Amino acid sequence: MSMSIKQQLAAELGQAAGAALGVVPGDFQWQVTAANDPRFGDYQTNAAMLLAKVLRRNPRELATVIAGACEGLPACARVEVAGPGFVNFHLSDQWLGARLLGQQADPRLGVAAVPEPRRVVVDFSAPNVAKPMHVGHIRSTIIGDCLARVARFVGHEVITDNHIGDWGTQFGMILLGWKQSLDAARLETDPIAELLRIYREVNEHAKSDQAVLQACRDELVKLQAGDEENLAIWRRCVDLSLRQLREIYATLGVGFDHFLGESFYNDRLQPLVEDLLSSGLAEVSDGAVCVFFRDVPELADKPCLIRKQDGGYLYATTDLATIDHRISEWRADDIWYVVGAPQQLHFQQVFEVARRRGARAQMVHVAHGSILGQDRKLMKTRSGDNVGLREVLEEAVERARGVIDGKNPGLPEAEKAEVASIIGIGAVKYAELSQHRMTDYVFHWDRMLSLQGNTAPYLQYSYVRVRSIFRKLDDPGAELAAAVAAAPALADPAERVLALQLQRFAEVVPEVLDGFTPNALALYLHELARAFHSFFEACPVLKSDGPTRAGRLLLCDLTARVLRQGLDLLGIEVVERM
Repeated sequence: MSMSIKQQLAAELGQAAGAALGVVPGDFQWQVTAANDPRFGDYQTNAAMLLAKVLRRNPRELATVIAGACEGLPACARVEVAGPGFVNFHLSDQWLGARLLGQQADPRLGVAAVPEPRRVVVDFSAPNVAKPMHVGHIRSTIIGDCLARVARFVGHEVITDNHIGDWGTQFGMILLGWKQSLDAARLETDPIAELLRIYREVNEHAKSDQAVLQACRDELVKLQAGDEENLAIWRRCVDLSLRQLREIYATLGVGFDHFLGESFYNDRLQPLVEDLLSSGLAEVSDGAVCVFFRDVPELADKPCLIRKQDGGYLYATTDLATIDHRISEWRADDIWYVVGAPQQLHFQQVFEVARRRGARAQMVHVAHGSILGQDRKLMKTRSGDNVGLREVLEEAVERARGVIDGKNPGLPEAEKAEVASIIGIGAVKYAELSQHRMTDYVFHWDRMLSLQGNTAPYLQYSYVRVRSIFRKLDDPGAELAAAVAAAPALADPAERVLALQLQRFAEVVPEVLDGFTPNALALYLHELARAFHSFFEACPVLKSDGPTRAGRLLLCDLTARVLRQGLDLLGIEVVERM
């Protein structure tokens, strides 16, 4: 199935109505949208109102011509004109049923591959070495993983890169603390906690003791100069941190192709700055090296600092070197940075410098908001620290286990543990992905773990409910084979609503990347689950027989597959029992 309903209707509309109105193909963008109210059809177009301005004709008159030209389309049972010039399409049940058969036979469930795949680098998560991941990392990590999954699914070549913070001034304090007060046993059992402890301890002393502060600077200088002892300690810190980070990523089901941190680009920074100076793009200002944007109004008074007065480099310097690598080595067509909204100015500056240096890749800052606590402030512990991500995930699984114990105490212990992990982690992910990425949302345990409403457990339960139908069949394989022998009749309104919702999967998935909106897919899956439950209540499946039973089994099978695939694109697993 190469086109969604929306695409197919638009193409056929352009041919039929274009010929009737004398509109040359390519001169006008024919668009069709799903109708918001089923009383006014399944799909509609406002093409007549748009063309009225071009052709200088009455929009309702044009709508009448368009409707007449489309009356013979195989997809349409009838076409109507409404309001000032809308054209409403009521799809043929037979045509819709045939599309369901095509969707059922398609491993991609109707989602077309992009005609021109691109090589996309997705930069997300990016925690700092020697510091624990906290709840704030949820947004970048989960949104980035979802976008990478969707981009791969629609056919793009995706490279995921975790640009970790593994080089910086904090290492002077860590190196000094390592040499003076490291607890080797605690380092083995919980390395990040121990590294954080020694960092905080030294940092506190440095605030009141200039000698300690100077010692930290000396250790950092030695590291940057290539001192073997300090390099060995630094490598150990990075290795231990990555080990624990990978455990968290494994829990989340998130993977990366690369972990190229700041240190990877360290030896490229000086040549980059020299190139910027020699090309005239950068200039020295008060001892610092800057790129000015005097010809860009919104950046005219916001130069990009490339090297500090003391010779130190900045995030912008490293990010420019990173762009060079991604374009020259990975041949990136697009680079997506899934990073919080406060970094908007930083990326505006970096992208502008990169473009002036000749970067041809499309660079996008996929910004996001913050996660709030019940008090609608940034989530913090009582001591004022950021809430640890590992602790959040552990609590999610523990709370999910409590729900399962109450709902299905008879499940075997091993299955309870597995289901609790899938439900708990899925709940945290979906709470994020069901929000628009720019929205600041409140982290609410009871709401995200509810079996009602727009939650992951509700969708996972919906999948379980569908699959339970097939467990009750004597020979589900044979029954399903019979179900795909003929298109379903869609005689009941609830069947038709579910069928239309299933077909929308092909429209929604590609749209996720248009505005980087995973919440569009989450909302779609919630609407699909609701449509299924309405169908399930109105249309007996196992108590029906003949073609009616076959058609309903087909709808059930497609619902389960779309739910499973859609949740997988969100990075959420399903279970067979809850």
